[in-house]
Amino acid sequence: MKKTLCLSLLATLIFLNGCSPEVGSKAWCEDMEEKPKGDWTANEMADYTKSCVFRSDS
Repeated sequence: MKKTLCLSLLATLIFLNGCSPEVGSKAWCEDMEEKPKGDWTANEMADYTKSCVFRSDS
């Protein structure tokens, strides 16, 4: 029973992770702009600054 529950939870997490846009992509930047700044993690803030603010579109 526990093994089945763990496998189901793992499969759900993998599925949900696959639905998220790649960090640093335009879609991710747009999602972050809509998310309240107070809910950002330190890593999200650093990634946003690096990928969205200082983006070098050549």
